[in-house]
Amino acid sequence: MFKNSSLLITGGTGSFGNEFLASCLLNDDIKKVVIFSRDEMKQWEMSKRFSHEPRVRFFIGDIRDKDRLMRALDGIDYVVHAAALKIVPTAEYNPFECIKTNILGAMNLIDACIDKGVKRLVALSTDKASSPINLYGATKLASDKLFVAANSYSGQHDTRFSVVRYGNVMGSRGSVIPFFWNMRDQKELPITDLAMTRFMITLDQGVKLVWNALEDMHGGEIYVKKIPSMKVIDIAHNIAPMAQHKIVGIRPGEKIHEQMIGIEDAAFTYEYDDFYKILPSINLRGDIELMSRGGKLVDKNFSYTSDNNTDWMQPKVLAAWIKANLSKEI
Repeated sequence: MFKNSSLLITGGTGSFGNEFLASCLLNDDIKKVVIFSRDEMKQWEMSKRFSHEPRVRFFIGDIRDKDRLMRALDGIDYVVHAAALKIVPTAEYNPFECIKTNILGAMNLIDACIDKGVKRLVALSTDKASSPINLYGATKLASDKLFVAANSYSGQHDTRFSVVRYGNVMGSRGSVIPFFWNMRDQKELPITDLAMTRFMITLDQGVKLVWNALEDMHGGEIYVKKIPSMKVIDIAHNIAPMAQHKIVGIRPGEKIHEQMIGIEDAAFTYEYDDFYKILPSINLRGDIELMSRGGKLVDKNFSYTSDNNTDWMQPKVLAAWIKANLSKEI
């Protein structure tokens, strides 16, 4: 399906964008990949990393700027939307800016993709979009709703939109593992809550979920990867076993446990071997059988949270990941 195709990644200079671009370049069918972001320095650094690859293009722009998006999307077949303001406390203190990027930016991208005839878009979401208690999660929930509903909004253009949702990306900038790693030589580590749990996913798993969604999507699905959970205190013990722990309390807008599928979505959720698929509650394309093919409807009382997860990451697995990855620059 990607034969002679062009692909654009919004927010493409982040951890996900770097990993996803590398996977794109393994596919000889893809003729061009455009990195769309607003940070010229990150683009400059990324361009040096991929200087050997003539298929990569860099485009300075902001998803808040619809005209710039229209220019960037000219001739693009597929879009992966990773651009977002995503630091929870930052969003709490800067709500206007978070809304402009995460919601208004999503609206701009939907319009531009439809007008430019993009075939498919997959938007990256977060566990914080499920039953959100913070502004970041609320804006991503709104964004998810926009992309799902956009499938009816696209009309005769037949541009299709879907969403992937996953939890804490191991090793990504600002996440707990590199945070603790950078403090590993200190005598004390700050712990928000002894009971706190988080979903854990590798960048590679996140990238594979997006490829799966691009190939499988009918339009309107939310794909949720099955991934293990881990207690934050166990991460701290693993990284700095000799350090003392100082309980500092949760930050504004944080949850003790994260949720990726709430009980309210159980009636529309289908289970597969490696992921769940939440179908739209509004019947957009009239073929639920096609959208749910190969899946099994979950129990009506089903929910998927980091504390009720049946899959837990063992400390030795985390230790192996740290050994393999934290010797690199994060």
